[in-house]
Amino acid sequence: MITVHHLNNSRSQRVLWLLEELGLPYDVKRYERDPETMLAPPSLRQVHPLGKSPVITDGDRTLAESGAIVEYLVNRYGNGRLIPAPDTPERLRYTYWLHYAEGSAMPPLLLKLIFDKIGHSSMPFFAKPIARGIVSRVNKSFIDPQITQHLDFMEAELGKTTWFAGEEFTAADIQLSFPLEAAAARAGLNSSRPQLMAFLDRIHARPAYQKALEKGGKYELLG
Repeated sequence: MITVHHLNNSRSQRVLWLLEELGLPYDVKRYERDPETMLAPPSLRQVHPLGKSPVITDGDRTLAESGAIVEYLVNRYGNGRLIPAPDTPERLRYTYWLHYAEGSAMPPLLLKLIFDKIGHSSMPFFAKPIARGIVSRVNKSFIDPQITQHLDFMEAELGKTTWFAGEEFTAADIQLSFPLEAAAARAGLNSSRPQLMAFLDRIHARPAYQKALEKGGKYELLG
């Protein structure tokens, strides 16, 4: 039996969704973030040394990292579902987007979260103007332009095909859901990019997505 070690408000929600799309049985073991630090609890380190989520166990196998988990589940249990046929242009696009999600799209969004928190953190009054000035300069000169570039790129690509890998829904779309939901929550993704917003509407309407929310519990990206 597959067990998903599920941290609230995290990337592991994608794993629940993938399992629902594949129609696989699984158990959910829940972990809650520390309400002060928003970090995962130390108990996750008993499953994987880094103590991060997502992590799954499948028999004697333990896997971490979203992309690795997606590839494992699709390759082992998908029977050709949610992945384009080998040696096709769609398969190449699938592989690209599967790794793009965490390798390129997420880093500037994570930086945005970190720097915004710095700007709103408690600190001596004399340090606030300095910290907020640094945050503002970094956001304007690097983070915001990077996010804009990536959102424009994804918007243009979705103008070519219905889904990221082509005309068929794939696990790459599941993998890309988290950065796009994060961008909508805290990085300015809105109706000015209609292709991306339509993508979010389509995935949120999928029955498997809704069922995964029921299994995973409250899902609100950190803002």
